Amino acid sequence: MQINLISIGTRMPAWVNTAFNDYAKRLPREFSLQLVEIAAIKRSKNCNIAKIITKESDALLSAVPKGNQIIALDVQGKQFSSEQFAKQLQEQQNNGMDLSLLVGGPDGLSDACLQCCRQRWSLSLMTLPHPLVRVMLAEQIYRAWSMLTKHPYHRG
Repeated sequence: MQINLISIGTRMPAWVNTAFNDYAKRLPREFSLQLVEIAAIKRSKNCNIAKIITKESDALLSAVPKGNQIIALDVQGKQFSSEQFAKQLQEQQNNGMDLSLLVGGPDGLSDACLQCCRQRWSLSLMTLPHPLVRVMLAEQIYRAWSMLTKHPYHRG
């Protein structure tokens, strides 16, 4: 299964790229993680936020490979324990479907984009900075793989 993390935002701090790449490299090819960065649209004092959200959401959807299941990362989405998250990924893998996880910009995803998504997942009720979201997702995907393969990383 190929997991694509498609996210608004480029030029992350070096520690973010290092941490994300570390977890992504640990995963085997049959459970791989790839990051696709989409540049955020510049915001100004008098910008039209609704238009920006729509453009960023359209760019995210355009980056989804054909045939992928699309899941939005959304504060109002379903929250999982690590074990439940692993089960969700296992179900996706058993279905033989590749997965695209969408992370919107600072103002979120458009309603039209959310309607294109099969599910909505939430990492937390708290608002998290985009750099942490990438690292947390990469770590949880690695943890899920380790749980599914009985690798000793997860000691839960």
